[in-house]
Amino acid sequence: MTAKAHRRIDELDFLKCIMIVLMVAFHLVYFEELYPYAKQVVYTFHMPVLLIISGYLTNIDKSPLRFLKGILWLFVPYAIMECGYIWMSSLLPIRDHIDHLTASVFLDKLFLHPLGPYWYLHALILCGLTYYAVFKWCPMRTMSRCVLLGLLFAGYAYLGILSLSRAFYFLAGVVVHQSRFSFLEVFRPSWLAVVGLALLVIHPENLHTDVVGGVLIVYLVMSFCLALYPVVRGRLRTFMLFLGRNTMPIFVFSPIFTILCKFLVPYLAFDKTGLLFLVISLTVSISGSLAIGWVMDRLRVSPFFFGKKAIDRP
Repeated sequence: MTAKAHRRIDELDFLKCIMIVLMVAFHLVYFEELYPYAKQVVYTFHMPVLLIISGYLTNIDKSPLRFLKGILWLFVPYAIMECGYIWMSSLLPIRDHIDHLTASVFLDKLFLHPLGPYWYLHALILCGLTYYAVFKWCPMRTMSRCVLLGLLFAGYAYLGILSLSRAFYFLAGVVVHQSRFSFLEVFRPSWLAVVGLALLVIHPENLHTDVVGGVLIVYLVMSFCLALYPVVRGRLRTFMLFLGRNTMPIFVFSPIFTILCKFLVPYLAFDKTGLLFLVISLTVSISGSLAIGWVMDRLRVSPFFFGKKAIDRP
């Protein structure tokens, strides 16, 4: 493991917390329908930020067996939850509804074209394996390896099994890690970032992850959030860092609760802003996800699901 990967960077956990909370918030159908433009803005940056961080933190300084073991424990929760999502998509009238579920359709969705939010784990597995192979077994200079990695990602995009923009953000994290600069030297905190953000987000053409405006939005959001970090102190910071260290159970299990929270809509429809629904649903979804992780730890199921004795990190 390189020196950069040894020290846990609290600022990254802070960023991860903000992005995972936004992800849960805008997976609440009722809320996202109330604020479609805000959803467009958030969708421009929240997953790209997580992909950059994932690319930066992916540790390739391992033996092939240890690295593959890590990939396996991404694949297991991915496969279990994606299989459930595919099956539910064949039963429920949701956006990703499957009219006729066959074995070939099932395998296609599981291995090549995942449905729902679990595409992120699919992308991490594919990008991580390719990253490891290129940097371990291709005798080239670092820059040449990065170029080759980018070409392979482009090939995946051409075959339709990986979004090029998603791969680009993972690659950006890899490039930062492989450079002589630290993460916080590349993504520098600045309050002025909010000015640039305001100018960019008012133009809908910038609200895409694969355009220059979208890339700038991603950078400026990270810059602004990092400027916020020193301001957030005490128990709030401790809580946010805790959430940032536990994004995996929140990511994996929150879709269960965002679906269940639909049943709250008739009881909270009196609040036309939807903010009460948001607060309650976020609380239920995040605490429920962490509770599942806690129960799995206590029942000693976590080693069979995540490959760890405990997934909840203090």
